[in-house]
Amino acid sequence: MISWQKKGEWLELRLPRPIQNENDMKEYIRLPDKFLGNLIKAQGVSLAGARARLKLFPNEPLQTIPRWFPLEVLFEDDFCLVVLKPAGMKLHTDGTRSDAEPVTLSEAVAGYYESTGQACRPRHIHRLDEDTTGPVLFAKHEWGQLILDEAMREKKIGREYCAIVQGRLKQQHGTIDAPIGKDRHHASRRRVSPTGDRAVTHYQVAEQWKDAALVRLKLETGRTHQIRVHLSYLGHPIWGDALYGGRKEGIDRQALHGEKLVFNHPLTGERTEIEAPWPQDMERLYSFLQKI
Repeated sequence: MISWQKKGEWLELRLPRPIQNENDMKEYIRLPDKFLGNLIKAQGVSLAGARARLKLFPNEPLQTIPRWFPLEVLFEDDFCLVVLKPAGMKLHTDGTRSDAEPVTLSEAVAGYYESTGQACRPRHIHRLDEDTTGPVLFAKHEWGQLILDEAMREKKIGREYCAIVQGRLKQQHGTIDAPIGKDRHHASRRRVSPTGDRAVTHYQVAEQWKDAALVRLKLETGRTHQIRVHLSYLGHPIWGDALYGGRKEGIDRQALHGEKLVFNHPLTGERTEIEAPWPQDMERLYSFLQKI
């Protein structure tokens, strides 16, 4: 166990024993070789016996136009930020920008950093579709992004979703293992295709009603529109998801919500679980479907 403290741009570590060189620090903190090399060149490492200082929190420009939005912060410390993405909000711009366009999540996070005096830029670790709600994890600095990006590639970041779907499912749980590719006939759609990328979704039925069900899902892969495509392929499109055959009744978007985000903290390795409350439109749809 190591003790640590953030002091300005520096992370100060108190280690169990004295260390001789920079590479010895890797026993206590994950430092990619290239990142450590650049840190040493920039005089961002200082050693003194069992104490080490790393310049992990350099002040940096936002690189994203900050815009005000009342974000709901679910978790925050010196390394990470988790915010609740509302429906109808894109993660980032498509390259064009005007004040008339709706605020993106990255712009809202930039605005939050600016308003709270944090000199870091938005670095999202994973994505959510524009009309899907749920928690989104941001790293505050380059080092944290490197560690969390690696965890994402190694499938060590867990994302659990809930969806309200059409019809009653015959199986209470199962796995959908069906490759997903682009739909040649519709630019914004994806479809199950033998030439697509492997996609695996695990599901569990939580409740069933007359002609709908509440399903909880875990992703093994992270393809574009994966849950939406897989549930439609199963014959149970998400309620409100017109793009994939869902009924537009009782909700103005797909009834899909990220309920839980699980990751290991980049510095301590501590398991961190973030739960996101249901949005009001899904609460209303849930109540509506229980009554019919």
